Amino acid sequence: MAVSITPQILSTELSVTQYDLDPDATSLTDVGWVDMRDLSALLISFFRTVGTSAIVFNIVANTASDGSGDEAIIKTISPAAAPDAVGDYVFGEILAEEVRQKGEEDGKAYRYVSANISFATGTDEAVVTYIGKPRYKYEGLTSDNVA
Repeated sequence: MAVSITPQILSTELSVTQYDLDPDATSLTDVGWVDMRDLSALLISFFRTVGTSAIVFNIVANTASDGSGDEAIIKTISPAAAPDAVGDYVFGEILAEEVRQKGEEDGKAYRYVSANISFATGTDEAVVTYIGKPRYKYEGLTSDNVA
């Protein structure tokens, strides 16, 4: 008798969330806030789906979970080649230690992190994926999101 196995290895070791970035604007846009309390690192993927304009790609930290608190740019991602064609993608990475260190420098309790991205053209779009490395493994870190 065959046994059906449904492994949950990566989904208990990584926290993966995806966002559709369609701001219809050229201003910097926070993509989605992640609590770094339980993460040791966060990898952010930018995948262009519409357009060819230049981007600005920052990783910011904030004291509030909704981005309404004190905020600081932790990193500006400057890839060797601009992701200026549909299908291009680039990555940015942030460590919890970098967030903690910036908070100490600024005297702020930064805890939440977001990609902060702008397009030069308001009609451009992208998919932004967050891949978090949690401090501890547990079920449900990565789960389906179906509307």
